[in-house]
Amino acid sequence: MASVQTRMPIQTVEINVEDYAALVKRIAFHMMARMPASVQVDDLIQAGMVGLLEAAQKYDDTKGASFETYAGIRIRGAIVDEMRRGDWAPRSVHRNARKVAEAVAIVEARTGCDARDVDVAEELGMSLDEYYEILQDSASTKLFSLEESCEDDDSKLDQPVSSIALQGPSERTMHEAMQTALVAEIDNLPEREKLVLSLYYEQELNLKEIGQVLEVSESRVSQIHSQATMRLRSRLADWRENRDAS
Repeated sequence: MASVQTRMPIQTVEINVEDYAALVKRIAFHMMARMPASVQVDDLIQAGMVGLLEAAQKYDDTKGASFETYAGIRIRGAIVDEMRRGDWAPRSVHRNARKVAEAVAIVEARTGCDARDVDVAEELGMSLDEYYEILQDSASTKLFSLEESCEDDDSKLDQPVSSIALQGPSERTMHEAMQTALVAEIDNLPEREKLVLSLYYEQELNLKEIGQVLEVSESRVSQIHSQATMRLRSRLADWRENRDAS
């Protein structure tokens, strides 16, 4: 595969995309662990390679970020865009996730404690198995980042990730404010949920590897992850309301 050159105002940066093929595969396999069974990893790799090529064409080393960091954003964005075009996640999944987040907020407001799985299921008027099924369905929608997992705006489902990855100053300021609020709320999560998020997003372990660390099943790790993101979504709702009111 030929190298791609991106010309800058002062210098030319030459990037050989073959050197980053392993990065595409690593990201694809990491994201594959959260995909529905019908998705093939080769499709993710193909979409990721498109993102890598776009990154090589548009990278500007004067912006401060390393190419690997920039490419990682583009690769993940291209994969998510491709999956969204396939319409693989019904909107009912997102509606159910919102209901769970609302139930978590109600339980925690009533008890003043972290909502337990059984308490949330009872609030929703369903069995624990039905609640876990919702968590499992929701797990397949958390593809790009923890910030996206905690978003509460379904209209963003129609926007390609690659088109919103780099926004204007006001959007970036709002994004940075949300990141700050998100970090604060992560610190307040139950320890096991906090650990799962750290191992998945920071250490980039897959669900099976996290299960081995925690000595639980892969499906249980998926449930814990979904519970954590819904708890965060619930707690960030107040932050959004206060932000919009100010």
